[in-house]
Amino acid sequence: MTRGRAATATRPDAAQTNGGGEPLVVYFDDIQLVRDLLGDYDANLAVLEDRLGISATVNGNAVALRGPDEACAAAKSVLEQLYGRLAQGEIIGAGEVVGAIRHARVIETEDDGAPDAKAQQIRTRKRLITARTPAQSAYLESLQRNDLVFATGPAGTGKTYLAVAFAAACLEAGRCDRLILSRPAVEAGERLGFLPGDMREKVDPYLRPLYDALYDVLAPERVERGLDTGVIEIAPLAFMRGRTLSHAMIILDEAQNCTAVQLKMFLTRIGEGSKMIVTGDPTQVDLPPGKDSGLIEAIEILRGIDEIGHIAFSKSDVVRRELVGRIVEAYEAAPNEQAAKTFAPKTGGNE
Repeated sequence: MTRGRAATATRPDAAQTNGGGEPLVVYFDDIQLVRDLLGDYDANLAVLEDRLGISATVNGNAVALRGPDEACAAAKSVLEQLYGRLAQGEIIGAGEVVGAIRHARVIETEDDGAPDAKAQQIRTRKRLITARTPAQSAYLESLQRNDLVFATGPAGTGKTYLAVAFAAACLEAGRCDRLILSRPAVEAGERLGFLPGDMREKVDPYLRPLYDALYDVLAPERVERGLDTGVIEIAPLAFMRGRTLSHAMIILDEAQNCTAVQLKMFLTRIGEGSKMIVTGDPTQVDLPPGKDSGLIEAIEILRGIDEIGHIAFSKSDVVRRELVGRIVEAYEAAPNEQAAKTFAPKTGGNE
């Protein structure tokens, strides 16, 4: 149910620029939504001030913005967008504020003929999910447009989460008959040995991230019912050989841990009325020595084919938290620095 009303335009008697020290004032209709918009102790507003280099003063249902004209205009746009999303029932936190700012900055730099940078959304019965970066919006647009989409990039960019959310929304809307989630059962640098239990209990530890995403976007009873009836299937990659997957949403996660032969096998499982999403981080390959990842090779081989898309995320698209982005950046810089230390000539006498 929609709550409240959309933000009103700035009143005619309010200053439209900061020339002469006059603020840009934004008025809203629902004071309760304004409280949610600002966050606890105005935490969301503090993020807006810090990121855009402005100052903001709240007076009831009005927010006065002071600073550079372009920054204030961007802040006004962000506040109105977030207010509208609150009215739709979405929960707004610091991450949503940062995401809205990222989209606003892209819109500022676009030419008139550039594509719309509006944040794309996915709605399930449990929640409304909005893209936090322009790359995530491009990802969701590509999923709508193409039948096979590759998503590559570092951890924390939402590759798997958005894929599962999109697939779950398609399942609820009746756009597919079933949801199939798969990962290669490759251990991340350590041996777990033989696991006890039946087949599902043996493979669950490898597929846990997919379960986490499912339970976050669908009601628990919907997930359990889907797993029991086979409408939702979670299986290791090895179980895909010989199958034809029709009228389904198919997701392959951690595809960097697939060999070229495995990936070709999986890609050729797609049947009539199906969409396939393949996600992976080429910098985190856990295959044993002597086996090469087939992910980048597959993307290059299939480049240019209609109905196939590729979205490459970067460290600037990390949304898990900013610390993750800094970790990724540090690891990207480390090989060059280590190589320079390794091959630098030694000086200063005997070692």
